[in-house]
Parts: sequence; C-alpha cells; structure tokens
Amino acid sequence: MHNDARTADAAPADATPADDTVEPPRPPAGRIPRRETLAGLASALLIVAAAGGILAAGSIAPQPVGSRSIPAALAAVPAGASLGVCPGPARLLEGTEAGTDPQFSPESATAKSAVTGAVLSAPGGVLPASRLSALGGATAVEIAKGGGRPGEGTGPQDLVAGVLAGHKVEAPTVLGADASAGLKPSAAGALKFTATDGDLQGSAAANCQAPANDLWLAGASTTVGRTSVLVLSNPSSTPATVSLELYGSAGQIQAPGSRGLLVAPGTTRTVVLAGLAPGEKHLSVHVRSAGGPVAAAIQQSVLRGLTPGGVDFIAPGAAPAARQVMTGVDIQDAAGIAAVTRKGGFDDAGPTLSLTVPGSADAVVEVKLFGRDGQKALPGGGVVTAKAGAVTEMTLAGVPAGHYTVSTSSDVSFVAAVRVTRGLTAERPADVAWAASGVRLGSQHVVPVPQGGDRTLVFGVLENRATISYTPITADGKIRAAATADVAGGTTTSIKVPEKLDESAVVGYLVSASGDAAYGALLLQQEGREDISTLAFMPAATGQEKVPVTLGY
Repeated sequence: MHNDARTADAAPADATPADDTVEPPRPPAGRIPRRETLAGLASALLIVAAAGGILAAGSIAPQPVGSRSIPAALAAVPAGASLGVCPGPARLLEGTEAGTDPQFSPESATAKSAVTGAVLSAPGGVLPASRLSALGGATAVEIAKGGGRPGEGTGPQDLVAGVLAGHKVEAPTVLGADASAGLKPSAAGALKFTATDGDLQGSAAANCQAPANDLWLAGASTTVGRTSVLVLSNPSSTPATVSLELYGSAGQIQAPGSRGLLVAPGTTRTVVLAGLAPGEKHLSVHVRSAGGPVAAAIQQSVLRGLTPGGVDFIAPGAAPAARQVMTGVDIQDAAGIAAVTRKGGFDDAGPTLSLTVPGSADAVVEVKLFGRDGQKALPGGGVVTAKAGAVTEMTLAGVPAGHYTVSTSSDVSFVAAVRVTRGLTAERPADVAWAASGVRLGSQHVVPVPQGGDRTLVFGVLENRATISYTPITADGKIRAAATADVAGGTTTSIKVPEKLDESAVVGYLVSASGDAAYGALLLQQEGREDISTLAFMPAATGQEKVPVTLGY
C-alpha cells in the first residue's frame, strides 16, 4: 500500500500510463484518499526523524577545537626509585694559603666524612634493592640485594631495614633504592663531616636530598672571612642547565655568569658565590635547572682572623609560602650571646632569622618562638617587615637558653631559615649551623641518625596537640618497639637518642605524627666541643601517585 502510493507520487504529472496500467478512478473534488493521507503522514514523520537525527548527530559530532571541555582523567604513574644525593666532604678553596701556626692550618688531619642511611622494607620484611653509589653510577656499597631480610622483624607489620652505618666517603654519593611492590621505597640518608683541627674545624651535616629543578637556599654570606661555595650535582643521565637568582640585603643581584651553568650528567660543579655577589652579608640563592634535576648545597665556613668560626652545609628549604617553620633551633644564654656579638667581627655569632621575599610586595611577617614551656616573647615584638625582592634578618637573641621551634607567617609568600650558633668565647673556635624550613610531619618519615656525639630529636607543635610516634632503627636492621610523645600545642619537645639498644647502635628512626601540625629536626652536638648541626626531617615516601591527563585532538 505504501509502495503503490510512493510509485504514484513519483510519476510525472504529464506521463502517459503504460498499456497494462489501469488508471484508478479519481475521487470527487475536495476529498483526499486515505492512502494519500497516510503517505503524507509517513513523509512528515520521515522529515521529523531526519531532523532529530541531524540534531543528535550534531550533539556527538566532533566540535571545533576549544569549544568542548573534556574532564582530565587521573592516570596512575609507575612507582619510581628513591634517590638522594649526599654532598661530599667540606673542603677549602684551592689556593688558600696555609697558616703559619699548625693549630690553624687549613689542612685537617682529623677530618672525617661518613654517610648513614636506612631503607625500609615493605610489609612482610621484603627489602628493595638499594645501594650507595658514586655520582657517576658506580656502586660503592650494596645495602640490600632486594627481597632479602637482614634480621627478624620486631616492629609493626614485620618491618625490617637495610642499614648503612657510617660509611666513609671522599666525594659526593647517591643513596638509591628501587621501587618495590608497585610503591616508592622509604629511604633516607645523611652525611656528617667533623674536624677538630684546621680552618674547617667543627661539624657539618646534610640530608641526602632528592634532585629537583627548583630549589631555594638561604643563609649564605660573602663578607670578609666568610666563604660560601654552591655545590651543584647532577645524578641523572640528562645534562642540566642551571640559572641562579641571587637576593641580597638591598634587593635582587644581577650577576654576570649566573645563567646557563652546564652541569654534565654524573658530575658536580662548584660556584664560588663571592665571585657573583661579593661583600653580601645576607645572601639567598634560587636554583633553577632546565633539563636534568640537580641537588644543591652551600658549603659555608667562617674564619675570624685565625680563629675558626664554624662550618656548615646550607640545605634547600621549603619553597616560598605564607608559612615557614624551623625546629631544632638551639639558643644559648642571652647574656653570653650579647657579650660576644658586641665584639668586632662577631655580629653573626648569634641566632638569627633570615627572610627572603621573592615577590614585588613587602611581607609583614609574624614570628613566634615556641620553647619547652610554651611561647617566648621576642625582644623586638615578634613582627618584622621583610622587603620585597630582598633578604631581611631578625635577631632571635634575648630569650632563655634552650631548644626552640620558630614559626613565621605572612599574607605574602617568603623563604625562611634560622642561623644557630655555638661558642661564647671570642678566642676559641665556634661553630654555626642553618636550620632550613621543614615539612609538616605525616606517616613513616625515615630519619637517619649519624654516629657519634650527642643526638637529639626535636619536635615542635604549633597549636592544640599532636601525638608523635618515634621508632628506633638499629644497625642490625631491626625496627625496635615504638615510643610515643604527646606534645602540647605551642611547645617544643626534645628527646635524647641513645647510643645503643640491646648492644646494637641506633642509626635511625621511623617517625609518624597525628593531630595538629607537627615538625621535626635532628640536632647534632659534641660533648666538650662547640660543634652543632641541625637536620630537618625529609618528606615521607608517597604511595602510588596519579596525575591528571588531558585528552585532546
């Protein structure tokens, strides 16, 4: 019926019917046949359906670029290895003249440098393959082959550790651990340098840091008697092109030769900062690398006439932010600090807060000092205006002696670090250390503890309360029983590290925190000497990461 209607409709109006075709009778005028009515309705339906199809097709057809927004999907990233670059021993610049008195010889017969580290197993005691290697890749010592168990686990979930207990080094090294069970391994290491004679006597310590493409270091000085050497290390297989942004007391320093510094794969490059920014009392360095990521540290030393004033490795701190926190700050007797800093050449022999504002607006910074018994009032009132694009320093002297946490906050992003000093007698050697801004404590921070001297875990809590768990790691690879500390808000707690547990040396801790924001550092000292170093805790290993992937065409 429909086919007949379609054939009749399709014939031209003047066509002559074929001989075998019978022409149907025509209806009376004014009446429309029922089959033609149905045919018309069918045609209308086809038109409407076609129009709907066009609209539907238009809704799913590709649109011009920029007219559609496709949500970014999260894609799992394969777990990577843990990599930490440990700086080499502290060294004097070539060409330094030897002193005439052997007591002040620049060459040290007692200098020692050693790396201590720990690698945590996965639950069940399976250790990832791990090693200490030269920067160029050659293995110096194997920590674990992978899958091994150096001892019976006694800690939570049968964890064990691969341990590196004070391995002597003569050059920069890399502490590496392979991914295990699809997760990034928990591993950390630290270098400790000590010397009891020569111009570099004192102690210096630095965490083995993960290489990065953007780093901030605060606390350098290039005035007379102060030596600052920036050490750049590239552990990757990709060349790194490094540019330096320098900030001094008067603002940013435009230094020829500070851009396009090439650091070849597997090599170290040193930069004498006095050659770029001479005579700077306060100097901060922003390191940016294109290509391969780098590790950076500043070897800082002080010589006041013939008297050594200390040595330290200035490590990168947290990136510019509206809040920076430093703990592990040891402050000496206020009267003694005032007496020694009044002497000529000793104005940098006291505790000082360094603030660097990289932006174009001044930062009004509120400074709080938390000690064992709570917040301590600062003589200057606790508020300082840090100049835009420059370095501003604020003294922390004048409070009772003790261990402190320094909290700084502003509505403008800034970088911060605290100078820690030991020694109140101008005629005797002193030491210096810089406490870098740290990260908020989370779960399973591996904290290496270098051997020798007095070692103290320092925890600071800003508000309310926090519960901190600290579990010893001993040289036999055992994770010992955990201890906990309930730390009140606005206070700092210090915990002495024992030399041994069950006749096995303590070489590290596994630290976790819950509750309010808590921060931690390791303070290293030497009984009978003025040696001091402070190490902020490194970030904990992350689980499997996911990154947003945008689809486009």
